[in-house]
Amino acid sequence: MRSKPLILASLLLASFAINLDTTIVNVALPTLVRELHATTTQLEWVVDAYNLVFAALLLTSGSLSDRWGRKGMLLGGLAVFGLSSLAGAFTTTPSALIAARAVMGLGAAMIFPATLSLIANVFTERRERALSIGLWGASAGVAIAVGPIVGGFLLEHFSWVSIFVFMAPVAAVGMLLVALSVPSSKDPAVARVDLPGFAMSTAAMAAMVFTIIEAPDAGWSSGRSVAGFAVAAVLFALFIGWERRVETPMLDVRLFRNMRFTAASGSVTIAFFTLFGFIFLITQYFQFLQGFSPLSTGVHLLPVAASVAVSSVIGTRLAVRAGTKLVVAIGLLAITAFYVWVAVVITADTTYGVIAAQMVLYGVGMGFTAAPATESIMGAVSIHKAGVGSAVNDSTRLLGGTLGVAVIGSVYASLYGSKLTAGLPARFPSGLSAVAHQSVGAAIAVSNRLSAVGLTHDGAAVHRAAFDAFLHGISVGCLVAGGVAVLGALIAIAFLPAQPPSVGAPEASGVLERAQQIAVGSPVPSFEPVPAAAGPGLPSEP
Repeated sequence: MRSKPLILASLLLASFAINLDTTIVNVALPTLVRELHATTTQLEWVVDAYNLVFAALLLTSGSLSDRWGRKGMLLGGLAVFGLSSLAGAFTTTPSALIAARAVMGLGAAMIFPATLSLIANVFTERRERALSIGLWGASAGVAIAVGPIVGGFLLEHFSWVSIFVFMAPVAAVGMLLVALSVPSSKDPAVARVDLPGFAMSTAAMAAMVFTIIEAPDAGWSSGRSVAGFAVAAVLFALFIGWERRVETPMLDVRLFRNMRFTAASGSVTIAFFTLFGFIFLITQYFQFLQGFSPLSTGVHLLPVAASVAVSSVIGTRLAVRAGTKLVVAIGLLAITAFYVWVAVVITADTTYGVIAAQMVLYGVGMGFTAAPATESIMGAVSIHKAGVGSAVNDSTRLLGGTLGVAVIGSVYASLYGSKLTAGLPARFPSGLSAVAHQSVGAAIAVSNRLSAVGLTHDGAAVHRAAFDAFLHGISVGCLVAGGVAVLGALIAIAFLPAQPPSVGAPEASGVLERAQQIAVGSPVPSFEPVPAAAGPGLPSEP
């Protein structure tokens, strides 16, 4: 008899590694400029190559894990992730590092859906599943916040290589624990592989994420961006049309008729839109206005990490008792209140006590939103299709986060640029003005340079203009994020069911599915959970 706590710990470690990597690399970007002579575009792709491949292959990996075995997919993903991270440590050019990051994205796409689908298959009773998913959500929130701390510590004591070397033993320990503790699991109805569906979903997700990544630079209304979104829309339409006709689809699109799945997916998207927007804004505020180092920035983010961890567990348990609708709506309203609070009171002199209180409020909102919504998503799908259900959940997280950085970043950059132009001294040299417009960090560097050569008045003027422009951009960016969060709360109130169809019984998902198979003689997925006396067992992989 396998130990459920050890199974959960193994899956949480695998999930933690993937989420840690989303932020740990960011603190090394300035070092890569100095040591690998990376350009700004290359730095962007060190981050985006990972995200692009990760997003593009999530649905494919989740569906294949259902067919071929979730444990095998998880072990393979950990191996790919660890080896490619180690390979990245030995690269000597930005292009080689970008290639290694892309392969790491493949490993992440294999790992992330498998962790959540295995949780759904091991913990079949709703209360224990809710607790497990709450801990899974807590590990993700903590990892994202802890990434800068780990990265900053490694950079202070070792070279940038250590960040990539560090992930390899983490992946190795994860492989060992998974191999020893996690049971085999897959869909017992071995379906024919839907190759056209895999190809279209991969291309559609890649087109969508690539366009979102490039839109801030190319312009949201530019021909390039419009064409990119149009291509993604056409591919998604073709994918949906194909999946509705094919006998064994990789994703039964009828799943989206279930508001317990669709409205919860929307809530997760909005939650991660606000999370990555928050990280984008707060890390710049800490480093440029408060003068914190990367390591100190990470340490100062601990209040949000702790509150996300605690509230993720509390939120899922409350959702079982009081209803998912209420908890998720409260979470999104708390996120709204956080952003409005920051927009109203933020200054360069705001005390850390106020900031910490704001971060706790945000963490509670995030925990009450993402973890209960994820529990709703996984409770709406058959456990035999948990891999693809998990992949949809993970895709909404990644799309929301990518959109958050792109949209809030665009709003901030536009307002920062216009406010800075108005605040710079008259007849300011155009070359220095262009540098100052690149970022608030660049503007501060210009200010310091002017002061160093004796132009203290001009240096102080640039410093003041940069701070004012940054605070203006961050305030409006917060209001945009808060507006999106309150819209999400209204959607949750209107469409998200409070409880699954049968309250008080485990959300087992195999009974109706088996009845349909008997009736029609072929596997027909069902996504409306029905009561069962006991959760189905875990079929073994061959």
